[in-house]
Amino acid sequence: MEVYNDNNNGGPRRLYRSNNKMLAGVCAGVAEYLNIDPTVTRVLAVVLFFTPFIPMLLTYLFVCLVVPNRPQ
Repeated sequence: MEVYNDNNNGGPRRLYRSNNKMLAGVCAGVAEYLNIDPTVTRVLAVVLFFTPFIPMLLTYLFVCLVVPNRPQ
């Protein structure tokens, strides 16, 4: 699995929503950015959803709106 780079000469990595979607591709996009399995980020998101300290649903919706889709 490769992280999408804007240029091929070692430029900065960018966070994109993934095409490997369950809902909006946010967790898979974060997993691709961190180079880990998407299941790990999905499980972590579900665990954080049930904690009162982090409003995970609002964070997820915000990221869905702000992070662009991966260019084709």
